[in-house]
Amino acid sequence: MAESPAFESPVVRSYEFSSGGPLMLTDASPTTKWLVRGEVGGAAAERLDAPFGSSRDAGGGALVLGSRPGEWIVLGPADAVASVVAGLDGLDSSEFLTALDWTHGRALFLVTGTDAPRMLEKVCSLDWSDAMTPDGAVASASVAKVTCDIARHDDDGTPAYMIFCDRSFGQYLFDALIDAGNEFGLSVGPAGP
Repeated sequence: MAESPAFESPVVRSYEFSSGGPLMLTDASPTTKWLVRGEVGGAAAERLDAPFGSSRDAGGGALVLGSRPGEWIVLGPADAVASVVAGLDGLDSSEFLTALDWTHGRALFLVTGTDAPRMLEKVCSLDWSDAMTPDGAVASASVAKVTCDIARHDDDGTPAYMIFCDRSFGQYLFDALIDAGNEFGLSVGPAGP
């Protein structure tokens, strides 16, 4: 198997970074991301047990997001994601799944802070109240006119959102999120998984 090329972020402009603030935007695009699709039951259903619209911790820092019916995004540290995906190999022959490494093809941005829902309301028409998008919720929506997958994964009780989009829209979406967050004191954090 050929070695993957070095990761290059879709965010190519330079920004002044901050180590903290009430509202943070971080480019987490280097995070390992896999897309899994198929009709599942048995062993696969147990490994991917995140129904459509929800997420679950898969151990070792990996998350499984039920992004659409019969579709999951598995993300986190490379070894933890590999463990989840590799566990899908020994399935019942009646189950058919495809798994695709999305790491280089999808941008991933993290928005964290108490004003994150208000910021997202400016660029997305979803209801960001706790009742409609609680911690663990997963949705697909247009964010600044870009088709995205969005998952809420709070950080010690602070609202935190993971926003995925096609790599080609990464720079545009990152800038649109900065523009939406400026009135709330948005800080840009250094890139990293």
